[in-house]
Amino acid sequence: MSNQFNFKYTAPTEEERKEIDSIRRQYAPVEKTETKIERLRRLDSIVKNTSTIWSLVLGVVGCLIFGLGFTMILEWNIWLWGIILCVLGSVPMIIAYPVYNYVLKKYKKEYGDEILKLSEELLNEKRETK
Repeated sequence: MSNQFNFKYTAPTEEERKEIDSIRRQYAPVEKTETKIERLRRLDSIVKNTSTIWSLVLGVVGCLIFGLGFTMILEWNIWLWGIILCVLGSVPMIIAYPVYNYVLKKYKKEYGDEILKLSEELLNEKRETK
């Protein structure tokens, strides 16, 4: 027997390198540096989306309760509880839009100064580069 060592090396192809790199990026720690425009967009979406979510949840819950009451009246002939549920379900649907306006104003007040400051900084940067 011969004491010989054989080693064969093959470099990954370009396609394999791309696949390896894409897998590696999924597990690499993410460096989170947020630009001013990204922060402005994020704050704007917080203000708008929060009020929309609150009003949608109220509207959907109210609609489901109202629908249950309507079903009780039309299908099951349970008039008293059906009417009570219809009235109870209409309350969240009615207040959904005022809640939307209230939450929107609250978040505009909370984040408005920072949004205005960021937008002014971004606009001044654009003017200086021109």
